[in-house]
Amino acid sequence: MASSAGLALCGQALVVRGGSRFLATTTASSDDDSIFIYDCSTAEKKPQENKGEDGQPVEKGSDTILASTFSTSGSYFALTDDSKRLILFRTKPWQCLSVRSVVRRCTALTFTASEEKVLVADKSGDVYSFSVLEPHGGGTLELGHLSMLLDVAVSPDDRFVLTADRDEKIRVSWAAAPHSIEAFCLGHAEFVSRIFVVPSHPELLLSSSGDGTLRLWEYRSGRELHCCHVGGPQEPEGTQSPKVARFAASRIAYCCQENYIALSSDCAPVVHIFQLDAPGRQLVHRQQLSFDRRVWDVAFEERRGLWVLQACQEAPLVLCSLVGGQWQAVPDSDVVKRVSSHLRGNWAPLEALWVWSRSTSLLLGGCPLGTRCHHPIS
Repeated sequence: MASSAGLALCGQALVVRGGSRFLATTTASSDDDSIFIYDCSTAEKKPQENKGEDGQPVEKGSDTILASTFSTSGSYFALTDDSKRLILFRTKPWQCLSVRSVVRRCTALTFTASEEKVLVADKSGDVYSFSVLEPHGGGTLELGHLSMLLDVAVSPDDRFVLTADRDEKIRVSWAAAPHSIEAFCLGHAEFVSRIFVVPSHPELLLSSSGDGTLRLWEYRSGRELHCCHVGGPQEPEGTQSPKVARFAASRIAYCCQENYIALSSDCAPVVHIFQLDAPGRQLVHRQQLSFDRRVWDVAFEERRGLWVLQACQEAPLVLCSLVGGQWQAVPDSDVVKRVSSHLRGNWAPLEALWVWSRSTSLLLGGCPLGTRCHHPIS
Protein backbone atom coordinates (compact mmCIF):
# COMPACT_ATOMS: atom_id res chain seq x y z
CA MET A 1 0.00 0.00 0.00
CA ALA A 2 1.25 3.46 -0.87
CA SER A 3 2.36 5.88 1.78
CA SER A 4 -0.42 7.82 3.50
CA ALA A 5 1.70 10.98 3.52
CA GLY A 6 1.03 13.61 0.88
CA LEU A 7 1.69 17.20 -0.17
CA ALA A 8 -0.58 19.67 -1.96
CA LEU A 9 0.06 23.26 -3.06
CA CYS A 10 -2.16 25.87 -4.66
CA GLY A 11 -0.90 29.43 -4.83
CA GLN A 12 0.67 29.96 -1.41
CA ALA A 13 -1.60 27.50 0.39
CA LEU A 14 0.25 24.35 1.46
CA VAL A 15 -1.23 21.15 2.88
CA VAL A 16 0.68 18.16 4.26
CA ARG A 17 -1.29 15.06 5.20
CA GLY A 18 -0.36 11.96 7.16
CA GLY A 19 -2.55 9.24 8.62
CA SER A 20 -5.97 10.66 9.44
CA ARG A 21 -4.82 14.29 9.77
CA PHE A 22 -3.76 17.18 7.57
CA LEU A 23 -2.08 20.46 8.37
CA ALA A 24 -2.65 23.56 6.26
CA THR A 25 -0.53 26.70 6.33
CA THR A 26 0.87 29.31 3.96
CA THR A 27 4.24 29.73 2.28
CA ALA A 28 3.81 33.52 2.27
CA SER A 29 6.50 35.53 4.01
CA SER A 30 4.25 37.43 6.39
CA ASP A 31 3.42 37.81 10.06
CA ASP A 32 0.47 35.42 9.60
CA ASP A 33 1.77 32.19 11.11
CA SER A 34 -1.62 30.57 11.55
CA ILE A 35 -2.20 26.88 10.81
CA PHE A 36 -5.32 24.75 10.34
CA ILE A 37 -5.33 21.12 11.48
CA TYR A 38 -8.10 18.64 10.74
CA ASP A 39 -8.44 15.07 12.00
CA CYS A 40 -10.75 12.69 10.12
CA SER A 41 -11.18 10.58 13.24
CA THR A 42 -13.33 13.40 14.64
CA ALA A 43 -15.54 13.65 11.53
CA GLU A 44 -19.14 12.51 11.46
CA LYS A 45 -19.51 8.78 10.81
CA LYS A 46 -22.41 7.09 9.07
CA PRO A 47 -23.96 4.33 11.19
CA GLN A 48 -22.47 1.01 10.06
CA GLU A 49 -24.58 -2.05 9.42
CA ASN A 50 -23.33 -5.23 11.02
CA LYS A 51 -23.16 -7.14 7.73
CA GLY A 52 -22.52 -6.25 4.11
CA GLU A 53 -24.32 -7.42 0.99
CA ASP A 54 -22.38 -10.71 1.01
CA GLY A 55 -23.40 -11.43 4.59
CA GLN A 56 -19.88 -10.90 5.93
CA PRO A 57 -19.10 -8.44 8.74
CA VAL A 58 -18.46 -4.91 7.52
CA GLU A 59 -14.86 -3.80 7.96
CA LYS A 60 -14.56 -0.48 9.76
CA GLY A 61 -12.34 2.15 8.19
CA SER A 62 -9.18 3.48 9.77
CA ASP A 63 -9.92 7.17 8.97
CA THR A 64 -6.64 7.32 7.01
CA ILE A 65 -6.73 9.92 4.24
CA LEU A 66 -6.49 8.12 0.90
CA ALA A 67 -6.53 11.07 -1.55
CA SER A 68 -6.82 14.85 -1.45
CA THR A 69 -6.71 17.83 -3.81
CA PHE A 70 -7.25 21.57 -4.20
CA SER A 71 -9.69 23.08 -6.67
CA THR A 72 -8.18 25.08 -9.54
CA SER A 73 -8.41 28.45 -7.76
CA GLY A 74 -7.51 27.01 -4.37
CA SER A 75 -10.85 28.11 -2.90
CA TYR A 76 -11.81 24.53 -2.07
CA PHE A 77 -10.03 21.43 -0.78
CA ALA A 78 -11.42 17.91 -0.71
CA LEU A 79 -10.31 14.56 0.67
CA THR A 80 -11.52 10.98 0.87
CA ASP A 81 -10.65 8.59 3.67
CA ASP A 82 -10.61 4.92 4.57
CA SER A 83 -13.98 5.27 6.31
CA LYS A 84 -15.59 5.94 2.91
CA ARG A 85 -16.20 9.65 3.35
CA LEU A 86 -15.78 12.66 1.09
CA ILE A 87 -14.97 15.78 3.13
CA LEU A 88 -15.18 19.22 1.51
CA PHE A 89 -13.50 22.38 2.84
CA ARG A 90 -13.53 26.08 2.01
CA THR A 91 -10.00 27.44 2.32
CA LYS A 92 -10.40 31.23 2.68
CA PRO A 93 -10.72 30.95 5.66
CA TRP A 94 -10.46 27.21 6.30
CA GLN A 95 -13.84 25.69 7.14
CA CYS A 96 -15.31 22.20 6.81
CA LEU A 97 -18.40 22.48 4.58
CA SER A 98 -19.65 18.89 4.53
CA VAL A 99 -18.97 15.24 5.28
CA ARG A 100 -20.60 12.89 2.75
CA SER A 101 -20.57 9.12 2.41
CA VAL A 102 -19.23 7.42 -0.71
CA VAL A 103 -20.18 3.93 -1.85
CA ARG A 104 -16.67 2.44 -1.80
CA ARG A 105 -13.17 3.44 -0.78
CA CYS A 106 -11.83 5.99 -3.22
CA THR A 107 -8.49 5.99 -5.00
CA ALA A 108 -8.42 9.48 -6.58
CA LEU A 109 -10.42 12.68 -6.89
CA THR A 110 -10.39 15.95 -8.80
CA PHE A 111 -12.45 19.11 -9.12
CA THR A 112 -13.96 20.21 -12.40
CA ALA A 113 -12.42 23.38 -13.80
CA SER A 114 -15.63 25.29 -13.03
CA GLU A 115 -15.34 24.13 -9.38
CA GLU A 116 -19.01 23.15 -9.44
CA LYS A 117 -18.32 19.44 -8.88
CA VAL A 118 -15.76 17.09 -7.43
CA LEU A 119 -15.23 13.76 -9.22
CA VAL A 120 -14.34 10.72 -7.12
CA ALA A 121 -12.92 7.47 -8.53
CA ASP A 122 -13.22 4.28 -6.49
CA LYS A 123 -11.61 0.86 -6.28
CA SER A 124 -14.46 -0.81 -8.17
CA GLY A 125 -13.91 1.30 -11.29
CA ASP A 126 -16.72 3.85 -10.87
CA VAL A 127 -16.60 7.65 -10.97
CA TYR A 128 -19.16 9.61 -8.97
CA SER A 129 -19.72 13.37 -9.06
CA PHE A 130 -20.62 15.43 -5.99
CA SER A 131 -21.85 19.01 -6.05
CA VAL A 132 -19.66 21.71 -4.54
CA LEU A 133 -22.39 24.37 -4.71
CA GLU A 134 -24.75 22.05 -2.77
CA PRO A 135 -22.20 20.59 -0.35
CA HIS A 136 -24.62 18.13 1.28
CA GLY A 137 -26.02 16.65 -1.93
CA GLY A 138 -25.60 13.00 -2.79
CA GLY A 139 -23.34 11.55 -5.43
CA THR A 140 -24.23 10.78 -9.06
CA LEU A 141 -22.70 7.84 -10.92
CA GLU A 142 -20.99 9.22 -14.04
CA LEU A 143 -19.06 6.31 -15.57
CA GLY A 144 -17.48 2.96 -14.81
CA HIS A 145 -14.57 0.69 -15.72
CA LEU A 146 -14.24 -3.06 -15.33
CA SER A 147 -11.00 -2.47 -13.43
CA MET A 148 -9.90 -0.49 -10.39
CA LEU A 149 -9.43 3.20 -11.18
CA LEU A 150 -6.12 4.69 -10.07
CA ASP A 151 -6.53 8.29 -11.24
CA VAL A 152 -9.06 10.72 -12.71
CA ALA A 153 -8.61 14.08 -14.43
CA VAL A 154 -10.69 16.60 -16.36
CA SER A 155 -9.78 18.74 -19.35
CA PRO A 156 -9.36 22.48 -18.61
CA ASP A 157 -12.57 23.24 -20.52
CA ASP A 158 -14.52 20.55 -18.58
CA ARG A 159 -15.48 18.80 -21.81
CA PHE A 160 -13.70 15.52 -21.10
CA VAL A 161 -13.23 13.19 -18.14
CA LEU A 162 -10.05 11.11 -18.29
CA THR A 163 -9.69 7.93 -16.24
CA ALA A 164 -6.76 5.56 -15.72
CA ASP A 165 -7.08 1.99 -14.52
CA ARG A 166 -5.13 -1.01 -13.31
CA ASP A 167 -5.41 -2.75 -16.66
CA GLU A 168 -3.11 -0.40 -18.64
CA LYS A 169 -5.93 1.74 -20.10
CA ILE A 170 -6.58 5.47 -20.23
CA ARG A 171 -10.13 6.35 -21.30
CA VAL A 172 -11.24 9.74 -22.59
CA SER A 173 -15.01 10.26 -22.09
CA TRP A 174 -17.32 13.17 -22.85
CA ALA A 175 -18.29 14.87 -19.57
CA ALA A 176 -21.80 15.70 -20.83
CA ALA A 177 -22.37 12.07 -21.89
CA PRO A 178 -19.82 9.85 -20.09
CA HIS A 179 -21.07 6.73 -21.90
CA SER A 180 -19.70 8.31 -25.10
CA ILE A 181 -15.99 7.50 -25.35
CA GLU A 182 -13.86 9.88 -27.40
CA ALA A 183 -10.69 7.79 -27.36
CA PHE A 184 -8.50 5.29 -25.56
CA CYS A 185 -4.81 6.02 -24.94
CA LEU A 186 -3.26 2.56 -25.23
CA GLY A 187 0.39 1.63 -24.96
CA HIS A 188 1.30 1.13 -21.30
CA ALA A 189 2.25 -2.43 -20.42
CA GLU A 190 1.20 -2.26 -16.75
CA PHE A 191 -1.17 -0.29 -14.51
CA VAL A 192 -1.46 3.46 -15.16
CA SER A 193 -0.56 5.09 -11.85
CA ARG A 194 -1.05 8.79 -12.69
CA ILE A 195 -2.47 11.00 -15.45
CA PHE A 196 -2.14 14.76 -15.81
CA VAL A 197 -3.62 17.15 -18.38
CA VAL A 198 -1.05 19.86 -19.12
CA PRO A 199 -2.73 23.20 -18.20
CA SER A 200 -0.57 25.34 -20.51
CA HIS A 201 -1.11 22.90 -23.39
CA PRO A 202 -4.61 21.53 -22.73
CA GLU A 203 -4.55 19.13 -25.68
CA LEU A 204 -1.69 17.16 -24.11
CA LEU A 205 -1.74 14.44 -21.45
CA LEU A 206 1.05 13.01 -19.31
CA SER A 207 0.82 9.49 -17.89
CA SER A 208 2.99 7.27 -15.71
CA SER A 209 2.82 3.53 -15.20
CA GLY A 210 4.15 0.46 -13.45
CA ASP A 211 5.98 -0.29 -16.69
CA GLY A 212 8.45 2.45 -15.68
CA THR A 213 7.55 4.95 -18.41
CA LEU A 214 6.38 8.55 -18.66
CA ARG A 215 4.31 9.09 -21.81
CA LEU A 216 3.00 12.11 -23.68
CA TRP A 217 -0.33 11.87 -25.50
CA GLU A 218 -2.60 13.85 -27.74
CA TYR A 219 -5.50 12.46 -25.78
CA ARG A 220 -8.49 13.33 -28.00
CA SER A 221 -7.09 11.14 -30.75
CA GLY A 222 -5.46 8.64 -28.37
CA ARG A 223 -2.14 9.18 -30.17
CA GLU A 224 1.08 8.59 -28.25
CA LEU A 225 3.60 11.35 -28.98
CA HIS A 226 6.59 10.32 -26.88
CA CYS A 227 7.65 7.65 -24.38
CA CYS A 228 10.47 7.98 -21.83
CA HIS A 229 11.78 5.12 -19.69
CA VAL A 230 12.36 6.32 -16.14
CA GLY A 231 15.10 4.54 -14.19
CA GLY A 232 14.78 3.93 -10.48
CA PRO A 233 17.63 3.57 -7.96
CA GLN A 234 20.11 0.72 -8.26
CA GLU A 235 19.54 -2.53 -6.40
CA PRO A 236 21.54 -2.88 -3.18
CA GLU A 237 25.06 -4.25 -3.43
CA GLY A 238 25.33 -8.00 -2.92
CA THR A 239 22.30 -8.93 -5.03
CA GLN A 240 22.95 -11.58 -7.64
CA SER A 241 22.00 -9.44 -10.62
CA PRO A 242 22.16 -5.71 -9.89
CA LYS A 243 19.79 -3.75 -12.10
CA VAL A 244 17.81 -0.55 -12.20
CA ALA A 245 14.38 -0.75 -10.61
CA ARG A 246 11.36 0.36 -12.55
CA PHE A 247 10.06 3.72 -11.42
CA ALA A 248 6.27 3.78 -10.95
CA ALA A 249 5.42 7.44 -10.35
CA SER A 250 3.02 8.21 -7.53
CA ARG A 251 2.99 11.92 -8.42
CA ILE A 252 3.27 14.00 -11.59
CA ALA A 253 3.89 17.65 -10.68
CA TYR A 254 3.98 20.39 -13.30
CA CYS A 255 5.40 23.92 -13.40
CA CYS A 256 3.94 26.18 -16.10
CA GLN A 257 7.08 28.30 -16.09
CA GLU A 258 9.33 26.63 -18.65
CA ASN A 259 7.17 23.47 -18.62
CA TYR A 260 9.08 21.50 -15.97
CA ILE A 261 7.75 18.13 -14.80
CA ALA A 262 8.68 16.36 -11.55
CA LEU A 263 8.09 12.65 -10.96
CA SER A 264 8.24 11.03 -7.54
CA SER A 265 7.61 7.48 -6.36
CA ASP A 266 6.71 6.23 -2.89
CA CYS A 267 9.49 3.68 -3.26
CA ALA A 268 12.41 5.90 -4.21
CA PRO A 269 14.67 8.55 -2.62
CA VAL A 270 14.86 10.35 -5.98
CA VAL A 271 12.87 12.86 -8.02
CA HIS A 272 13.14 12.90 -11.81
CA ILE A 273 12.93 16.26 -13.58
CA PHE A 274 11.69 16.42 -17.17
CA GLN A 275 10.92 19.34 -19.46
CA LEU A 276 8.10 19.39 -21.98
CA ASP A 277 9.11 20.47 -25.48
CA ALA A 278 5.59 21.31 -26.62
CA PRO A 279 6.41 22.37 -30.21
CA GLY A 280 8.52 19.24 -30.69
CA ARG A 281 5.90 17.07 -28.96
CA GLN A 282 8.50 15.37 -26.80
CA LEU A 283 9.80 15.03 -23.24
CA VAL A 284 13.40 15.80 -22.27
CA HIS A 285 14.96 14.31 -19.13
CA ARG A 286 16.89 17.09 -17.40
CA GLN A 287 17.97 15.87 -13.98
CA GLN A 288 17.68 13.32 -11.20
CA LEU A 289 17.53 14.77 -7.69
CA SER A 290 18.72 12.39 -4.97
CA PHE A 291 17.70 12.50 -1.30
CA ASP A 292 18.87 10.73 1.85
CA ARG A 293 15.38 9.41 2.63
CA ARG A 294 12.45 8.14 0.59
CA VAL A 295 10.36 10.86 -1.02
CA TRP A 296 6.69 10.87 -0.08
CA ASP A 297 5.45 13.59 -2.44
CA VAL A 298 6.38 16.64 -4.52
CA ALA A 299 4.61 19.81 -5.65
CA PHE A 300 5.57 22.95 -7.55
CA GLU A 301 4.98 26.45 -6.25
CA GLU A 302 5.24 28.66 -9.33
CA ARG A 303 6.97 31.50 -7.49
CA ARG A 304 9.36 29.59 -5.21
CA GLY A 305 10.14 26.28 -6.90
CA LEU A 306 9.78 22.56 -6.12
CA TRP A 307 8.70 21.38 -2.67
CA VAL A 308 9.69 17.86 -1.62
CA LEU A 309 8.15 15.98 1.32
CA GLN A 310 10.55 13.29 2.56
CA ALA A 311 10.70 10.68 5.33
CA CYS A 312 13.02 12.68 7.57
CA GLN A 313 11.86 13.99 10.93
CA GLU A 314 14.66 16.54 11.17
CA ALA A 315 14.01 17.97 7.68
CA PRO A 316 10.58 16.84 6.42
CA LEU A 317 10.44 19.50 3.70
CA VAL A 318 13.03 20.50 1.10
CA LEU A 319 12.60 23.44 -1.26
CA CYS A 320 14.47 23.29 -4.57
CA SER A 321 14.94 26.20 -6.97
CA LEU A 322 16.28 26.50 -10.49
CA VAL A 323 19.84 27.86 -10.53
CA GLY A 324 21.85 27.95 -13.74
CA GLY A 325 19.57 25.43 -15.41
CA GLN A 326 19.83 22.93 -12.51
CA TRP A 327 17.41 22.31 -9.64
CA GLN A 328 19.07 22.41 -6.23
CA ALA A 329 18.02 22.67 -2.59
CA VAL A 330 17.64 26.16 -1.15
CA PRO A 331 19.85 26.36 1.97
CA ASP A 332 18.60 28.03 5.15
CA SER A 333 15.18 28.97 3.79
CA ASP A 334 13.11 30.73 6.45
CA VAL A 335 9.80 29.50 5.03
CA VAL A 336 11.03 25.88 5.00
CA LYS A 337 12.16 26.19 8.62
CA ARG A 338 8.80 27.67 9.65
CA VAL A 339 6.62 25.07 7.92
CA SER A 340 8.88 22.18 9.01
CA SER A 341 8.63 23.41 12.59
CA HIS A 342 4.83 23.24 12.33
CA LEU A 343 5.06 19.64 11.12
CA ARG A 344 7.43 18.54 13.85
CA GLY A 345 5.43 20.22 16.59
CA ASN A 346 1.91 19.32 15.62
CA TRP A 347 1.85 15.97 13.93
CA ALA A 348 2.06 12.62 15.68
CA PRO A 349 0.82 10.62 12.62
CA LEU A 350 3.92 11.58 10.65
CA GLU A 351 6.13 10.39 13.49
CA ALA A 352 4.77 6.86 13.02
CA LEU A 353 5.56 7.07 9.29
CA TRP A 354 9.08 8.31 10.03
CA VAL A 355 9.69 5.38 12.39
CA TRP A 356 8.28 2.95 9.83
CA SER A 357 10.52 4.35 7.10
CA ARG A 358 13.65 4.06 9.24
CA SER A 359 12.92 0.56 10.54
CA THR A 360 11.90 -1.08 7.26
CA SER A 361 14.98 -2.44 5.52
CA LEU A 362 13.31 -3.38 2.24
CA LEU A 363 9.97 -2.24 0.87
CA LEU A 364 8.17 -5.05 -0.95
CA GLY A 365 4.56 -3.95 -0.83
CA GLY A 366 4.82 -0.18 -0.55
CA CYS A 367 4.90 0.55 -4.27
CA PRO A 368 1.55 1.08 -6.01
CA LEU A 369 -0.33 -2.20 -6.37
CA GLY A 370 2.50 -4.32 -5.02
CA THR A 371 5.21 -3.47 -7.53
CA ARG A 372 8.62 -4.37 -6.14
CA CYS A 373 11.04 -1.76 -4.84
CA HIS A 374 14.73 -2.63 -5.11
CA HIS A 375 16.41 -0.39 -2.57
CA PRO A 376 16.64 -0.25 1.22
CA ILE A 377 14.64 2.37 3.06
CA SER A 378 16.65 4.92 4.99
